[in-house]
Amino acid sequence: MDRVWFFTWRTYGSWLPGEDGFVGYYHAIENPHAIDNVPGEPATTAIPALERFAREAMQGEPALLTARQAEILLAQFQETAAYRRWILDAVAVMINHIHIVYGVAADPDPSDMLRDWKSYASRALNRSGPKRLSGHWWADGGSKRPIKTDERRLAAIQYVRDQENPLLVWLSSEARQLLGEPAA
Repeated sequence: MDRVWFFTWRTYGSWLPGEDGFVGYYHAIENPHAIDNVPGEPATTAIPALERFAREAMQGEPALLTARQAEILLAQFQETAAYRRWILDAVAVMINHIHIVYGVAADPDPSDMLRDWKSYASRALNRSGPKRLSGHWWADGGSKRPIKTDERRLAAIQYVRDQENPLLVWLSSEARQLLGEPAA
């Protein structure tokens, strides 16, 4: 692997701008490109007017994942990784977001990789049952963090493993070995 990545993305309509726990960018009067919940910084408080605005702009109901869909997503992530020759370290699927730690050869564009993860995941979910009326499974964008050291890779894998209330957590044999856990 030439580069390791830690990607996170939300389901559509979850963690809207202005909600407690929102992570992402939005436009604010005093800062045209604000970001909340920067690692190491205190979280901001809710902004009800911004949340209301975001909710009114939605084109359908929020997408919340089920345990069955988490299994479908894991299978698709494994297929996508194999097809792209990416190496999966860890996957966590929660009701309203996804975490993936994986390695790649060379240096592909992270936006292209996020698009691939999300589009193949959407197709798998659409094949598994009725399509969403809004057509949206995922919120726009997502976090694309390069992992530059072995220590950061280990920390990202641990973070994914230790998610609260996951629908599914999967670790590769190599990731388990790095954590000192028995292979599954």
